[in-house]
Amino acid sequence: MAGSSDGTVGKALEVLDQVADFGRPVRFGELLEGSAFPKATLYRFVQTLTNQRMLSYDEDRQTYTPGLRLVRLAHTAWAQASLAPIARPYLDSLSEAVGETVHLAQLDHAHVLYVDKRNPAEPVQMYSSAGKVGPAYCTGVGKVMLAYLPEEELSTVLDQQSYHRFTSATLANRDSLMQDVQAIRESGYGFDREEHEPGIICVAVPILTEQGRALGALSVTSTMRRTNLAGLERLVPQIRETAQKIATDAANWHFPDTQKTN
Repeated sequence: MAGSSDGTVGKALEVLDQVADFGRPVRFGELLEGSAFPKATLYRFVQTLTNQRMLSYDEDRQTYTPGLRLVRLAHTAWAQASLAPIARPYLDSLSEAVGETVHLAQLDHAHVLYVDKRNPAEPVQMYSSAGKVGPAYCTGVGKVMLAYLPEEELSTVLDQQSYHRFTSATLANRDSLMQDVQAIRESGYGFDREEHEPGIICVAVPILTEQGRALGALSVTSTMRRTNLAGLERLVPQIRETAQKIATDAANWHFPDTQKTN
């Protein structure tokens, strides 16, 4: 981590990532245990981030959490740079129609960022939630977005995958993943076959521009107790229709005009 090529700013952002990855208030000692920075360097970064309100410090518990300034920036990014505001009504309609969990995701370098999620009346407990980051190589949304990357970019992203085996069904090497990517290119949709979590399955489609670039991906997720892959596959036309509506609205979307009129 200390070898970041982006200088001081890059290193500070790595500290923010480290705090966020805990998913709970974290003590300095815990950060130090997992940090490649010397104690004095890490402390300096933490103090600067706290002074800039990117981190918040609880004196009573002596713990750090993401700060309110970071929350504000994150909300602005969500509103201006993600598909979530555009897709919201379409996710509502799709989830209501299919009665299953719907995910909206975008590719963040080599990872999947879940930017929105809709639960059915009887939600299923699973890893994903809005704002969480997941692996690209073993999720339905991740694989369909990989399939539509330009070849050079795809090669770079594939090199960055961990290929950790989460379940016995996880595609744990580049060759097996590429076979799935090719199948997705031919069919236009992909599956998560219990590859990330046992019992959790999904079908996913990309959200594509007119030029064929993936803006994001949409999935319907369920469990093996409720349905099977064939049952999810029958939902592909509905998911594709929803994805196309989101893509069309995204192409026509413009920043609000904030200039004052005389």
